[in-house]
Amino acid sequence: MTTTDEPPVSAPRRGIESNGINVIEESERKGTPAGLFWPWCASNISVLAVSYGAFVLGFGIGLWQAIIAAVVGAVVSFFLVGLVSIAGKRGSAPTLALSRAAFGRWGNTLPCVVSYVLLVGWETVLVALSTLATATVFERLGWSHGDGTKVVAFVVVALIIVLAGIIGFDLIMRLQKYLTIALIIVTAVYVVLTWDHIHLSTARAIPHGGTSAVIGGGILVMTGFGVGWVNAAADYSRYLPRRASTGGVVWWPTFGGSLPVVLLVAYGILLAGSSQKLSDAIGSDPIGALTTILPTWFLLPFAIVAVLGLVSGAVMDIYSSGLTLLTLGVRIPRWTAAAFDGVLMVLGAIYIVFYSSSSFIYLFEAFLIVLGVPMAAWCGVFLADLLLRRRDYDEASLFTSRGIYGSFRLSAVLSMAVGTFVGWGLVIDTTGQGKGLDWLGYFLDPFGFGGKDGAWAYANLGVPFALAIGFVGYLVFGFLGVRRQERSVA
Repeated sequence: MTTTDEPPVSAPRRGIESNGINVIEESERKGTPAGLFWPWCASNISVLAVSYGAFVLGFGIGLWQAIIAAVVGAVVSFFLVGLVSIAGKRGSAPTLALSRAAFGRWGNTLPCVVSYVLLVGWETVLVALSTLATATVFERLGWSHGDGTKVVAFVVVALIIVLAGIIGFDLIMRLQKYLTIALIIVTAVYVVLTWDHIHLSTARAIPHGGTSAVIGGGILVMTGFGVGWVNAAADYSRYLPRRASTGGVVWWPTFGGSLPVVLLVAYGILLAGSSQKLSDAIGSDPIGALTTILPTWFLLPFAIVAVLGLVSGAVMDIYSSGLTLLTLGVRIPRWTAAAFDGVLMVLGAIYIVFYSSSSFIYLFEAFLIVLGVPMAAWCGVFLADLLLRRRDYDEASLFTSRGIYGSFRLSAVLSMAVGTFVGWGLVIDTTGQGKGLDWLGYFLDPFGFGGKDGAWAYANLGVPFALAIGFVGYLVFGFLGVRRQERSVA
C-alpha cells in the first residue's frame, strides 16, 4: 500500500460502486432527503436498543427519569447526525474527506484514526452480538449449540456484511429500506408477545436517582447511538443533489435515527424495570437474554430479524470504515478497503465470541467511553467549521496538501486535542472492568465534581464537554483561517 495526495480512482466493476472518496459528479447525484430515513432507521431499529433499557436503569434512576434520559439522548445525538449530513450535500464527498477542510490534509489523520477504530469496533461488536444471539436461540430450540453453531452463524453474518460493504452505496440504500419494513413488523410482534412481562407497578417502584445519574443515562444513549454515527453521516448524504432541502437533510436522519431508539429503549426500560433477573441477564448477552421471554415458535423469526437488524448497522459501518481508510491516504479501490476492514472485523469478533473472558457489556461500555470523547470533540470542530463556511468546499483542495486547506491546521487539531484531554478527565470506566483505564477522570476532583467516587463520576460529562470545547475552540480560533481560505478562492 502507498499513500498519495490524490483521490483514489477505481475502475468501474459490474454491480460494484466505483466511487471512493472523490467528489460525486453532478450527473450521479440523485435522491431526496426523505431517502435518508431508511438507512438511519434500519441501522437503529435493532433489538440491541431494547437492551439499552437495562443499561440506562443501571445508573440507578427511576422509570420516568430513564425514559426522559433516553428521549433526550437519542434526539440530541441524531440531531448532530443530521447537522453533519449537511456537509455531505454541500461537498458531495465522505465525512472524513470533508473534515480535511478544517484539519488540513495531514492534520486530518488524527480524527481519521479515531473514526476508523470506532467504526471497525462497532462492526466487530455487532457481529459478535449476532453470533451470540443465534447460538442462544438455537440452544433454546434444542438444536445444535455451542462453538459449532457460533462458527456457522459467525461465518454467515460476516459474509453478508462484507459483501454488502464491497458492493456499495446503492445496494446498501435499497437493503435498508426493506430491512426497515421487516424490522418494524417483527419488532411489533415481539412487543405484543412480551407485553405480559411488563409489570408497571414494579417498574414504577424503582427509586429515583440524582440529576447526575439521569445525565449519565442520557449521555450513554447519546454515545451508544447518534454520537457513534456522526463520523459517517455525510457518507450517505453525499449523493444528494446540492439543491436538496437543507432542512430535510437535517430532519430525516434525526427522525429516522431517533424514532426507533426512543421507542425501543423505552420498551427495554419497562421490561428491565419489571424483572431484575432479565436486567442482569442482558449484561452478559444483550440480545440472547431477550429471547428467554419469548414463546418457542417465535424464536426463529426473532433471531433472523434481530440478526438482520444488527447486520444493517454493521453494513453501514463497514462501508464508512472503508471510506475512512482511503481518507487516511491508502491507495486502494474502495471495495478492497471494505474487504480489508472485513478481515479486521472478523478477527475482532472471533476474540470477543470465543476467547474473551470478561462480560461482553463491560468491554463494550469501556470501548464507548474511551472513543466517544474524541469523536465528540471532532464533531464539535466539524460543526463549527461547517457553520463558518459561506462558500462550497474547494473540491481540488480536499485532495492535496498544497491547496487552500493546507497540510496541518493547528486550530482544529488543538481544539480536538484539548476537548479530548478535558473530556477524558471527566469520565471514568463506569464498568470497573476495563483494563488500563484507571487514569480516566483526573479532572473530576479539581473541577469540583466530587472526584472518581462522587455522584457526577458516572455522568460521563466528558462527552458534552468535549463537544462544546471542540465547537467553541474552533469557532474562536479557526474563524480567521476559514475567512482567509474563502478569500483566496473568491
